[in-house]
Amino acid sequence: QVQLVESGGGLVQPGESLKLSCRASENIFNFNSMRWYRRAPGKERDLVASINVGGRTDYEESVKGRFTISRDGAKNTVYLQMNNLKPDDTAVYYCRANILSREFWGQGTQVTVSS
Repeated sequence: QVQLVESGGGLVQPGESLKLSCRASENIFNFNSMRWYRRAPGKERDLVASINVGGRTDYEESVKGRFTISRDGAKNTVYLQMNNLKPDDTAVYYCRANILSREFWGQGTQVTVSS
């Protein structure tokens, strides 16, 4: 069973940065894609950023230019660098990986942006 473990969340002030990590229990190049989602209080879980096996990245409109998804195959880890954080970025952030129709989720990490 694939396991994904997120880390790096925390409480920051507006304008600050955080870097989230998602470590997989197997080679991340086995996955068709890896994605970061977030669920804000009272809202549905939304896609934030994705990276496919070929390295193509995509971002939700509100985070373009502020967030960067990247990966380190040697560490089986995908990252989400979040800069210039805003209160609206407050959410639980989840990592997701898929192999064709099989999907795997991490447990989530809380990000709170507040002054």
